[in-house]
Amino acid sequence: MITVQLARDLLAAGVLWQPAAGDRFVIDAELLTEEIFWISHLTVEVHHYGGQSVLGFNGTTEWALDSVTLDQAIWLPREDQLRELIGNRLTEVRRTDEGWEVGFETEPGERRSVRDPDLECAYARAVLTL
Repeated sequence: MITVQLARDLLAAGVLWQPAAGDRFVIDAELLTEEIFWISHLTVEVHHYGGQSVLGFNGTTEWALDSVTLDQAIWLPREDQLRELIGNRLTEVRRTDEGWEVGFETEPGERRSVRDPDLECAYARAVLTL
């Protein structure tokens, strides 16, 4: 899973999030960044009020929360979502002794790669490079 800091970096780089079932996120508050939430039709749903999307918490699982706005949440994209962001620029993924190497094209014919012990973090670093 990508780190909260990498997720913040993606947000700062302009990566947009359209919340959907199965997405995971943290709430950007000191005591909640260690708690990972999942959007689900049972516990956390996306609601739209007055042109703003909010993440609504249902039931008793998240007893202290009612809802949070998207600017209070930090998306933690999954491996498949990160691959989709890289798109057809992805050229290779390989396991190394240190973890994972993700290769991609920054321009036609210009290849780069990034490495990280965690595959999702390596994909996130590739997205940041692009």
